Amino acid sequence: MTTQRRAADSEERVLELSRGITVGELAEHVGANPVEVIKNLMRMGVMAGLNDAIDADVATPIAKFYGFDVKEAEAADAALGERMADAEKTENAQPRPPVVTVLGHVDHGKTSILDAVRKTNVADGEAGGITQHIGAYQVDVQGTPITFLDTPGHEAFTTLRARGANVTDIAVLVVAADDGVMPQTIEAINHVKAADVPIIVAINKMDVPAADPERVKRQLSEQEVLVEDWGGDVLSVPISARTGDGMDDLLESLQLVAEISELTADPDVSARATVIEARLDQNRGPVATVLVQSGTLKTGITVLVGATWGRIRAMTDFRGNRLDEAGPSMPVEILGLTDVPRAGDVLQVAESDQDARAAAAERADATETVDRRQPSSLEQYASQIGSGDARDLNLIIKADTQGSLEALRSSIARLGNESTRGKILHTDVGSITEGDVLLATASDATILGFNSRIETAARRLADSRGVEIRNYAIIYQLLDDLDNALRGLAAPLLQEVEEGRAEVRQVFDIRGGRVAGCLVTEGRVRRTSLARVLRDGEVITDAPIASLRRYRDEAREVNAGQECGIGIEGFSDFEEGDVIMTYVQQERPSY
Repeated sequence: MTTQRRAADSEERVLELSRGITVGELAEHVGANPVEVIKNLMRMGVMAGLNDAIDADVATPIAKFYGFDVKEAEAADAALGERMADAEKTENAQPRPPVVTVLGHVDHGKTSILDAVRKTNVADGEAGGITQHIGAYQVDVQGTPITFLDTPGHEAFTTLRARGANVTDIAVLVVAADDGVMPQTIEAINHVKAADVPIIVAINKMDVPAADPERVKRQLSEQEVLVEDWGGDVLSVPISARTGDGMDDLLESLQLVAEISELTADPDVSARATVIEARLDQNRGPVATVLVQSGTLKTGITVLVGATWGRIRAMTDFRGNRLDEAGPSMPVEILGLTDVPRAGDVLQVAESDQDARAAAAERADATETVDRRQPSSLEQYASQIGSGDARDLNLIIKADTQGSLEALRSSIARLGNESTRGKILHTDVGSITEGDVLLATASDATILGFNSRIETAARRLADSRGVEIRNYAIIYQLLDDLDNALRGLAAPLLQEVEEGRAEVRQVFDIRGGRVAGCLVTEGRVRRTSLARVLRDGEVITDAPIASLRRYRDEAREVNAGQECGIGIEGFSDFEEGDVIMTYVQQERPSY
């Protein structure tokens, strides 16, 4: 590095360097010509432009060359977190609007209710009503605003919770008066219960001849949702989204529950918001819908959002109106971020672009661990009992039949004692899905399956989120493992690891039985593996592989894209179209 220009004054000068800084920012801090800084970097073998970020170990010799002592800055993310914590220590809390999510079975009128709410709130003469969809909007009820989150369903609701974003204050459960409680209704109930959010039941389609609200209330009671008419504390409102009847009553009920909940926030602290949804717009760049939770969000400020950052250059409400600021419980769409954030990411105000950039870089480096919560495993739960820290063990139960589910529910209810028990959050018949894993993530739950297929995507998500899935073929083994966990004696987990899948293309009769002529579609099939035959998603049998052949020869292993013959011990009832999933069981450390 050749001698060019050093600091003219002799005063001691210190430059704090965090994880990253752009070349332009470094030049500004040291008072140097950016071109000179770029040339000196080139002499060091570093090719970087004015807006490129460089690491602290690269920036340090440049800063020293220009007469600055360098010290490592406090971790940007931690410093920002401390400032946020200090900013939220306030006694100036004021009432804020409630945030409402509408959930229910797909055909029971959730969208119709949201549309009806919009229509009841469009002022006379206001052409067009809502002019854009940003995933949330506000309505006015007797001078008090209510915020509605227009999410696709309870999976989106749970995805936000799984990332630590508890943004909903009240859940409206929609049940059709003619259909009654359906499987998706039960799933929605379990998701809301896990979130510990107040429920209002909207009994929709009261205008149809087959409407039977009393049957709906009885079915809800079977799911431990007791409406006031049945001696409970859950409000129920009969409505018709199609005709608009009862919509005013629903809005007033929401207002009543909000008043009882005494929802507050301080509009004067540093703004904090949660991302509801985000996308990349070809014309405007990254666009995020955020819900302000405290403070007042303003245009022009620099923000950190998850692992990205930016300066808010524009902000609009759900009608498309440009805003300069937005207070608590207000949904807004913002522009100016450098990248698309994830739903559930928290927006925080940063003191400077450099702070935000550095904190975002730190978070990007730790993408797998930031905002990730570790659900329970049976072994962890057992160890907590031994240390005296036990609590309810949250469970999600999936089974092959409704009869199996009922047997499991009644048996699990008898396990444990006053201080340790299994708390069932959700039960259903069928495969273990991504939705189950999301609920487990959000609720620190363990998934127990009985003769249930684990969907490939669900297995991948469970591995990435640290969710424990135990699948059983014998009901007593499931109950014994759970009982041992509740007693603090959990055995090491044998994890089921899927190895491959093969599709049955033809069935051959041979001496001593039948074999399946297959095409391996995923992974590999090994002679030493266990196999599960699936027909229309249902488990037909689960047993070791008896034979594996390539043409006439015995094979130890067959890979994807290859044909083979598979025989399974004690099973010969193959049909074309069956799927043979092969797997092994191996000990897995608890999370």
